[in-house]
Amino acid sequence: MASSPKSKRLYQVWKGNNRFWCGGRFIFGPDAASIVLSILLIVGPSVAFCSLVLMKIRDINHKLGSQALFVALILTFLDLMFLFLTSCRDPGIVPRNSQPNDLDEELNMNTPSMEWVNGRTPNLKLPRTKDVVVNGHIVRVKYCETCLLYRPPRASHCSICNNCVQRFDHHCPWVGQCIGIRNYRFFFMFTLCSALLCIYVFVFSWINIIEQHHHNRARKEHEHDSLWRTISSEIPSVILMIYCFIAVWFVGGLVVFHTYLICTNQTTYENFRYRYDKKENPYDKGILRNIRDVFLTEIPLSMNDFRSWIQEDDHEIDPVDPHDKSPAGPADMKEKIDMETGHKHQGDVITAVPNIMQPLDHNGGGDDSKGKNADGDHVIPPPTQELNLEQSLNAEGMTLDNGKYGMDDGSSSAQTPSSVIHT
Repeated sequence: MASSPKSKRLYQVWKGNNRFWCGGRFIFGPDAASIVLSILLIVGPSVAFCSLVLMKIRDINHKLGSQALFVALILTFLDLMFLFLTSCRDPGIVPRNSQPNDLDEELNMNTPSMEWVNGRTPNLKLPRTKDVVVNGHIVRVKYCETCLLYRPPRASHCSICNNCVQRFDHHCPWVGQCIGIRNYRFFFMFTLCSALLCIYVFVFSWINIIEQHHHNRARKEHEHDSLWRTISSEIPSVILMIYCFIAVWFVGGLVVFHTYLICTNQTTYENFRYRYDKKENPYDKGILRNIRDVFLTEIPLSMNDFRSWIQEDDHEIDPVDPHDKSPAGPADMKEKIDMETGHKHQGDVITAVPNIMQPLDHNGGGDDSKGKNADGDHVIPPPTQELNLEQSLNAEGMTLDNGKYGMDDGSSSAQTPSSVIHT
């Protein structure tokens, strides 16, 4: 008698490289150990600064010392809180499919094209790319051979976590997690608090040296006490100033760079790869609306319930290994990117792509000779379907009527190769 499939939680059979804690309640990247280093780099200087303030409170202004200690503790707490919120949450992972095609699988047809995805399923060929229209611009999205789906606009596959992530920005080794639609605002606040903490500790360490210099002269212990002599006697403050001066260039530079990205509605991935300064950005809505989209909109719900129970399936088709170094065919060499912004959309004309992810009308397929090319392969007709997007296009949290494009409620439906997005 055949054994029934075992029930396991989703995080236990997750095919990505993520690490899960507390029974799947917290999700981290494979390099989550780097969070410990980040915590030490934050807590170490903060503890040293607070200890220094406590020792100086009785000798110098007590009120000023108490206020400096309180603000330092608040900034440290906020910094660690945003670090944790960035690292331990789903960044916007797009659920992968167990099969490349659910609805058309029985058709077992080959589609005539120069650009096909066949990977582990040579008898089932899918178009490698398809076009969607965002704000009147044609955006090309690519089929992910690892996740077995067409990536939503602005999504990309992280080779470190081995997941497709909505509004993929980058993978940050300092937080051990991908930065995407669901944790980008926390990542920005983490870098901002880190920069403010560095500036704060630097300034008050210098104030401590100045106050100590004036305090020594007022007590006439060193009538000819120079500032340099005071600096040489305040080694802890000097070390903190040097550390913060170096660190602020790093985290401060990130704050400035991501402020620019937020104001122009770009991601780090898009900025380095597509260079919107040379072409029109289809996602730019103006500075104020761009800022609002990042900080004042509701964070979309996770598309994955990692604690849900599922039946383990031993007959899934293995996805393509992202680290597979096997030679690529002509189509692989031609399609190196997963999104390109093209010309301005004119009218309602869209180049249609075969609709292989929904039931197809083969126009009276009783005649086997119909729908075949010169090689005798079946040809799938390329219908064009127009879909509407919810009113406020967040481009990252877009919800298509018939597409698996980052539904905010975590649901999914059949994907369509060609879509029109209205805002």
